[in-house]
This record gives sequence, C-alpha cells and structure tokens, in this order.
Amino acid sequence: MKTKFTLEIADPCSESFDKMIPNANGSFCNSCMKNVIDLSKKTNSEVAKFIAENKDKSICARLRTTQLEEQFEYNETSKINSLKYAAVAASVLLASNLSAQEKEPIKTEINCTKPNAYEIGKVAYNHSTKEEVSIIIQGKLLEAKTKKPFDRKGYPNLMIAVDGSQAVEVNSKTGDFSIKTKISKSSKTFMITITGNDYYLSKEISFSANAVRNKVLSQNIIIEKEEFTKVYIAGGLGINYR
Repeated sequence: MKTKFTLEIADPCSESFDKMIPNANGSFCNSCMKNVIDLSKKTNSEVAKFIAENKDKSICARLRTTQLEEQFEYNETSKINSLKYAAVAASVLLASNLSAQEKEPIKTEINCTKPNAYEIGKVAYNHSTKEEVSIIIQGKLLEAKTKKPFDRKGYPNLMIAVDGSQAVEVNSKTGDFSIKTKISKSSKTFMITITGNDYYLSKEISFSANAVRNKVLSQNIIIEKEEFTKVYIAGGLGINYR
C-alpha cells in the first residue's frame, strides 16, 4: 500500500543551524536540547524512507522551503506478504528456466535491408561568437528601503556572483563588493546570484556599457528583502498523511 504525505513546520525555529554541534544523528541544538536532522540535502525517496522509519518519533528537522510544497510517498508492505511475493517470484523463475531448457532453439532468418546512401566530404558549419570583455564590477549591496547594507544578524555570510563567475564575499559592515567577470560587448544586462546562510536570489540587472571606465563598472546593487527566497527552515516536523 502506498502512503502519501506532505511535510510542514508550523513553528519555525529561529536558531542558526550553522551554530549547532554536528553529531552522528544530526546537529545538536543547545536551545531546545534536541537533535535537528538535516533533510534538506536528501532526495524525495530518502526523505520518505526516513519518515517511514521514524514516523512514531518526535522529529526536529531542517528542510528546504521547496520541500514543504512536495508530496512524498512510500510503500508499506508486511514482511509476510513480501515473503509470499518472493516465493512466488522464485517459483515462476524456476519454472521458466526449466521450460526454456526443454525447448529447442528456433532458427530465424534475418533479412537485412540495403544500406542507406551516404555522402562523404568536408563538414562545414556556421557559428557566431559574442565578443566578451573582462571587467570588474564594484559597488555596494544595499537594502532598497533603508539604502543601507543588509543586517549582519538577519542576513549573515552574503556572497555575490555575476553571470556564473566565482562568488565573492560582501562586506557585512559596508556592503562593498568587487568581482571580476566577463560580459558581452553588446550586453545590456548581467545576472547576479546572491546567497547567504538561509537565503537565495537570482536577478537580472541592467547596466550601461558607457558606464565602464578602464574596465571597471561602478554600480550599486539595490535589493528588496522580499526578493530573497528563504532556502532553509528548521523546527518541529509535522507530517500530513493523504
């Protein structure tokens, strides 16, 4: 029988998962004196298996917010039925093998179709390339309403990357960042990715090529708090069976 369920955390925990003490069963939270299980890196089948094995226990877990929108399922089968199915399968397999040994191989005639015509010659292909230039983008990452750097406690360890470049750390006090990247000469936008302990944002930013001076683009990145997606959530795990 298949059992379907969804997960919920009715009362999210405000404690920082990174400050908890890792151990064999998860990470120990000194605030509530419990182990917090990190389910955020597990696949749906792994989460379903974990819930099936621990459904009668009180679970405190860390999830991705997207996992709260998922529907999980696992198969509940008794050991007796499993043994029956295994025995039947073994009997069918044995019988089929015996029958196969008794039968003589059947000769078959294979008709091969004529090969298709092929053309041989030098391959020509057209491709277009976008001319790229290396620049440095520098500025401040600011919160839209206050025009100040994001609060260090609420948004710790913010990192920024541009168009897939290696991410660099944002100065937590001033909001300053400086990052090397490559952009197309004809481009009018670049894609930024901002990550933090529990937050994520990917956004297209407009810029003017005329603003680049000596391969340096000075531009502040202004973001509203609501634009961030909260990646992780922790707390007591609720299981809603369907």
